[in-house]
Amino acid sequence: MVHTILDFFIPWIWFFFIVATLYDFVRTAWQHGIWVAIKRLLSVKILLPFLLVFGLSILKVSLVFIYPQEVGVVVSMISKKGVREEPFHAGLHAIVPLLETVVIYPIYWQTYTMSSRPMEGEKLGDDSIITRTADGQEVVIDCSFVFVVDPENVIKLHINWQERYIEDFIRPLIRATARTYISQYTVGEVNSDKRGEIKVGLEQTLIHATKNSGIIFQKFFLRNIAFTAAYAESVEKKQMAEQGIVQKDYEAKQIENLAKGEAARIKIMAEAEAAAILIKAKAEAQARLIKAKAEAKALRLIEEVVENSPDILTYNYIDKLSPNIKAMLLPNNAPLILPLPRLLESDKIPPSEEDVKVP
Repeated sequence: MVHTILDFFIPWIWFFFIVATLYDFVRTAWQHGIWVAIKRLLSVKILLPFLLVFGLSILKVSLVFIYPQEVGVVVSMISKKGVREEPFHAGLHAIVPLLETVVIYPIYWQTYTMSSRPMEGEKLGDDSIITRTADGQEVVIDCSFVFVVDPENVIKLHINWQERYIEDFIRPLIRATARTYISQYTVGEVNSDKRGEIKVGLEQTLIHATKNSGIIFQKFFLRNIAFTAAYAESVEKKQMAEQGIVQKDYEAKQIENLAKGEAARIKIMAEAEAAAILIKAKAEAQARLIKAKAEAKALRLIEEVVENSPDILTYNYIDKLSPNIKAMLLPNNAPLILPLPRLLESDKIPPSEEDVKVP
């Protein structure tokens, strides 16, 4: 807060002091001459405000405020190594004016992108990594490197790289690591499911390379891998051929499935028909068995009836005679069986010799 207030007011104080001093100098020189005006500049009336403004300016440059997302390295002319051994962390700090300065480094996450698209990376134009695989094929890589400055090793980073750590350390490290690692794989492996393995390998290599360097590696994004036009065309033709084979296999599989389905349908119908015939045969056999049992039972009943009533056979015989015979049964001692006139009249059939029988 104090540092901000001083930053705001001191330039204005200097402005008004200089304007007032010049005005007083010109007015005094106009009225009393130049020597009087010069002597007036050395008077207490001028020197006291000057010393006050100068003191505020010294106070301003001796106070340094570090924001929470920053860390400061104190470059000191009175230290043996040229820098203080401990960095400045968040808060207000004091330094020796004119003999010490503070270099601010951000400690938030930073992303350095190398891309073939002109407006996408940190550098204008094509900043992608061109490398070669183990079989000599050219590969173009777009990637992003996410990192933070290590607050505990920021002094070492400043001594080695100063503010050039991105351009002179991180960028060459990414390019060299990618080229070295990609050269261990063939172009087919780079363009296969081993891309994830390559990404993990690059991350592990970068973690090892940035250890204790003042840079903390966070993430590595393999944004894109591009190949030469000839290789891309050959891959496209291969994929089209493989797609044709897959299509043929699919069609053959469909035909096979249809044939299996038809065979299954025929089998199910045959089994259903066989089952129906079996069920019908069992039903007929069951019906015949039931009928036979019923007929046997009926014969036993008839046998019992005949044994108990022998005349039932005579009755049954007479009952089976021609339906045209109209007769009356009389006991044995009756002399005649006479025709029934009413019956004969109703049937309008003349009596025959069979209508009258002598027993």
